[in-house]
Amino acid sequence: MMDLQLLLIATLSAVLCVTLAQQEGSICIKANAQSCGECIQVAEMCGWCSDEPDAAEKKTVTNFLTVGESKSARCDDLESLRKRKCDVSKIENPRGSITIDKNKPVTNRKKDVAEKLKPEQITQIQPQKLTMNLRSGEAQTFQLTFKRAEDYPIDLYYLMDLSFSMADDLENLKNLGTDLMKEMQEITSDFRIGFGSFVEKTVMPYISTTPARLINPCTDNQNCTSPFSYKNVLKLTDKGDDFNRLVSQQQISGNLDSPEGGFDAIMQVAVCEEQIGWRNVTRLLVFSTDAGFHFAGDGKLGGIVLPNDGKCHLENNMYTMSHYYDYPSIAHLVQKLSDHNIQTIFAVTHEFQPVYKELKNLIPKSAVGTLSSNSSNVIKLIIDAYNSLSSEVILENGKLPEGVSISYKSICKDKVERAGEDGRKCSNISIGDEVHFNISIEAEKCPSPGKSETIKIKPLGFTEEVELVLNFICDCQCAAKGQPDSDKCHEGNGTFECGACKCNEGRIGRLCECSKDEVRTEDLDANCRKDNGTDICSNNGDCVCGTCECKKRENPAEVYSGKYCECDNFNCDRSHNMLCGGHGRCECRKCICDANYTGSDCSCSLNTAGCLAKNGQICNGRGTCECGVCKCNDPKFQGETCEVCPTCPGVCTEHKNCVQCRAFNAGEKKDTCERDCSYFQLIKVKDKLPQPTDQTFPLTHCKERDANDCWFYYTFAIRNETKEVYVVENLECPAGPDIIPIVAGVVAGIVLIGLALLLIWKLLMIIHDRREFAKFEKEKMNAKWDTGENPIYKSAVTTVVNPKYEGK
Repeated sequence: MMDLQLLLIATLSAVLCVTLAQQEGSICIKANAQSCGECIQVAEMCGWCSDEPDAAEKKTVTNFLTVGESKSARCDDLESLRKRKCDVSKIENPRGSITIDKNKPVTNRKKDVAEKLKPEQITQIQPQKLTMNLRSGEAQTFQLTFKRAEDYPIDLYYLMDLSFSMADDLENLKNLGTDLMKEMQEITSDFRIGFGSFVEKTVMPYISTTPARLINPCTDNQNCTSPFSYKNVLKLTDKGDDFNRLVSQQQISGNLDSPEGGFDAIMQVAVCEEQIGWRNVTRLLVFSTDAGFHFAGDGKLGGIVLPNDGKCHLENNMYTMSHYYDYPSIAHLVQKLSDHNIQTIFAVTHEFQPVYKELKNLIPKSAVGTLSSNSSNVIKLIIDAYNSLSSEVILENGKLPEGVSISYKSICKDKVERAGEDGRKCSNISIGDEVHFNISIEAEKCPSPGKSETIKIKPLGFTEEVELVLNFICDCQCAAKGQPDSDKCHEGNGTFECGACKCNEGRIGRLCECSKDEVRTEDLDANCRKDNGTDICSNNGDCVCGTCECKKRENPAEVYSGKYCECDNFNCDRSHNMLCGGHGRCECRKCICDANYTGSDCSCSLNTAGCLAKNGQICNGRGTCECGVCKCNDPKFQGETCEVCPTCPGVCTEHKNCVQCRAFNAGEKKDTCERDCSYFQLIKVKDKLPQPTDQTFPLTHCKERDANDCWFYYTFAIRNETKEVYVVENLECPAGPDIIPIVAGVVAGIVLIGLALLLIWKLLMIIHDRREFAKFEKEKMNAKWDTGENPIYKSAVTTVVNPKYEGK
């Protein structure tokens, strides 16, 4: 049973493999590729046979192709090309490759080491540059390593809402610079801080434009500064005292509506790198507010319709184009923050937490912290948010060329491989931890022949990146050796490359022998009709330039061929539902049988091994071997080798009379023995017959009885087509009976039986008497005698009393 299951599994696996190979081959065949370059763009498994004959062989250039096959048949899967006898060295199958151009190892940096490295000397990502040669459908994979460096420099820019509701918050920020410096010393020795503020666009209806309100927008005699959109107060510096001093000099301003113009400020902070002083290090932007935000489209309320251009417009550290450009959109902000590697921390009050958490989901590498009503917890908020952001690595890539795809697989600290969106990121990364990403690039087509494309991959919030230079394999190497205007292509009407003609514009045909204008003329179609018939190319092909190009079948193994496509290799006779019985090949609808097979469907085997009986004879000498199967001469014989005869007597019974007459001159054939029983050789033995284990041929032992109830023993065997009978020369007859012991035994038996019967009778009587006596005794014991007077008893004495007697 187990062997049968294994055989079934193996058969199904073989069928599946063949089916997959046929499906792959059909992709290549169906593409109808006219050149090697077109072929290799179809799929990874497709190859092109550039085989062509030597000039000395004086063969046509189409020797690889059968008559009627188009040049597109040169494009097939690799296994099919080998089976079709294409020289392996002539199969064009270019493969992609990866070259690492820059591979600087990641930095092992310690904060307590005396020697300090410049930011540009620190490497957290490896490798840095690669060149990829991509073939369509073939992915190229490389491993990217990221290691979070210790003591990595940090630039932090604090952007604060200075509307009137933030007055108490401003007071608590006056010592933020020095206090934050002390806390950040635990993380990095290279920390810089800057400060900026924002209010709102300086047009109605966001602010009051009356002259008095432009000078002091606050009421109740509050001393407020003039409204402004965004102001860069302090460029990034490592001097915390300067931060404290300048923040102390700031004044609250005011506006009319609740949402603020913070998006304008974020955009300028992101794009004005020189004015802000950003370095190529970790960049943090802390956005502090207690209100919502305006975004793209809200500028129409103030008559501003021009979209934000995403450029720097700072003059004297003031944003001067707020009245000209609309607020940026969220998507625009996301792009600029990502381009400039800025990680955003939204420090907002509890009331606006839901709004900014939704915004955080749209901005990668951002965090939201709850700001107390007076910003007293801002330092803890910044530290917590930084630790959260820096412990996560998320990879992003630039815009991909058309037809190019990218996939990521991450191997994080837990050594578990993740794919999909989870393959882009790793979380809970501590300082010094190393994680890996397997990145695969695949091109579906050749987007720009002869042109390289460059894409960049980087971790969000980090300035380092990997540069990938993509080169596309759009043609085969043999195409470089092409012969323009070759004589092999009908009077120079094409380029002979990779074993086939690549026709010039306006020319078609295997050898570019026709103009497109001549394809369907009646004269050319006449050349495609067999025997002047009506069917063009036997209805199995198209007439191109007076030559039949046969159709392709769904199954690439099935092929039409012939000058008129009149032949095929799939319409031959079948046996057991197999083409040519599985023992030949179909050529032009006729089976060409393998050796030792014959017949129209190659089902007739010439091998006689299947007809060989156990005794070494063909069909047990009772029939002939035809197509590997026994055909018995007499219908009464059956079985694979005519060994079964249901209506025949057994071997022993069949030869009994002949053996008896020849060995003992007795039996039914005594008178005709010489005529009927001379077909075997008789050998007499005294007492020991040959045993089956002593022989190399089948042997039958027989035991038969004659008319006198005597037994005789013999063996029957066929050796080298000679029938042999070994017989024991002495009969085994039974002896006569001894009468006296029999009579004595019978008499003794009768007497013994009589005595036994008497004893049994006597025993039964004793048992019966004893039971009766026991019953009597029991009844006697149970009897009860009544001692009272008899009711019918009358005494014999009668007493009469005299009534007169008074006893005197």
